[in-house]
Amino acid sequence: MRTRYGLSPWTLDVPASRKVSYPRFRGEGDSRVVVIGAGLTGCAVAHACASAGLETLVLEADRVGQGATSRGPGLLSPEPGPSFRDVVAAHGLRDARRVFDAWRTGAAQGAALLRRLRINCQLDPRETLVVARGDDEHELRKEFAARSDAGFDLTWQTPKQIAGRMKLDAEGGFKIRDGFVVDPYRACLGLATAAARKGAMFYEQSPVTRVRFTRKDAEVLTAHGRVRTSAVIVTTGTATAEFKGLRRHFSRRETYLAMTAPVPVAMRKALGDRGAVLSSAGPDPFSVRWTADDRLLLCGGDQDETSLKVRPGVLVQRTGQLMYDLLRTYPVISGLQPEFGWEASYGSSADGLMYIGAHRNYPHHFFALGGGGSITGAFVAARIILRAVKGDSEKADEVFGWTR
Repeated sequence: MRTRYGLSPWTLDVPASRKVSYPRFRGEGDSRVVVIGAGLTGCAVAHACASAGLETLVLEADRVGQGATSRGPGLLSPEPGPSFRDVVAAHGLRDARRVFDAWRTGAAQGAALLRRLRINCQLDPRETLVVARGDDEHELRKEFAARSDAGFDLTWQTPKQIAGRMKLDAEGGFKIRDGFVVDPYRACLGLATAAARKGAMFYEQSPVTRVRFTRKDAEVLTAHGRVRTSAVIVTTGTATAEFKGLRRHFSRRETYLAMTAPVPVAMRKALGDRGAVLSSAGPDPFSVRWTADDRLLLCGGDQDETSLKVRPGVLVQRTGQLMYDLLRTYPVISGLQPEFGWEASYGSSADGLMYIGAHRNYPHHFFALGGGGSITGAFVAARIILRAVKGDSEKADEVFGWTR
């Protein structure tokens, strides 16, 4: 079997007949809210705004959900990304607790929404087991102690407990509850359909060329039309060219993913609990989870974004490294081949957190950018942005703002 490089299995798994097509935006119009970007964050924001009775129009440069959303690992995690200790060091204990509380709530509310809307996206609850091997155990214990002191509910796992559950040797680790896994592309398509049912208008292949604004309102321009609005919501993952003043807040990064062929039954029995996402602690995190069709999905090897010229070679190397890391963790998988290997680009902020909210240099604008393509961030951002648009922002929202 040859590995299919550069292709995300999420989009290939959805039949063409299930991929809803939306028209290009043409002409002139008005809308209370204009959302730029129809990835998972854009669709979650659109659904929140439309459900609140706000006239909503969504502009997508390509196809709904086929950008960074369709290339992610599908983790609806209660973890925001950076460690709790790092967030405390950057923003203080109170705001760090607000960040982690927001992410835990976002994961639970996102899962509840997907269930309520009956979106068939392979949503499944999963615990996360963060394990340390070798010298990483000391730092992981510090992280565990910091979270415990802050009142978070997590449990330390001994080497014996980890070996019994996950069939691997580790120095220790801790268990995080309240997470889920999901097919991110199906989740995005489902949210778009649900938002459209609430009245949101979607337009594909309609890249925004410019946004002009006055004290009164803003005007969003595409190649074939323009729309006037009082709220421009930007959900493009990172700051795009038309917002070059914000680009200094982000560095362009890549994460790498590999999905194996279906794991043989005999091999599955030696690979630990399917109900947990395994995550390694340390400077180079590496995660493994099961998919609904008995494959292993690996993610890690993050680095600065590579050029298009060298990316194919880097992708082959990184896919091989992911499989080697899995082999070292579980020698029993010897001979198992990767069926897919792909990368996902994202914008990373200095503190690893999303920027969500208004920016003083861009009147009538609201942003939801960064966060490494977090699925949970989409639902966190949807609630914060809706409050901001309605003028009901809360004090706790400020930790994600541009002035933090």
